[in-house]
Amino acid sequence: MKRLPILAAALPLAVLVGMAAAGEPQKTQKNVPDPVQVARGAKAWAENCGRCHNIRDPKEFNDEIWEVSVTHMRIRANLPGKMAEDIKAFLKASNN
Repeated sequence: MKRLPILAAALPLAVLVGMAAAGEPQKTQKNVPDPVQVARGAKAWAENCGRCHNIRDPKEFNDEIWEVSVTHMRIRANLPGKMAEDIKAFLKASNN
């Protein structure tokens, strides 16, 4: 019977610690680009973008402008969605 109050007090603490631990890796992973995706994006960018126009320097635009530009070019150049995401990851990783 004495263990019930201890368990009742420990349960909310365990839930809070678990939520904090579960949230931390997602935040870290979101800010770190996947190096394999960035490499695929660099290759796709070099092979596709320069076929129709001059290749822009990745540092020329910030993330928000690359987001719009790649979405526009995905439609115009009929790029597969995964390839466009790879190119976007490369451009965003390279403009810092």
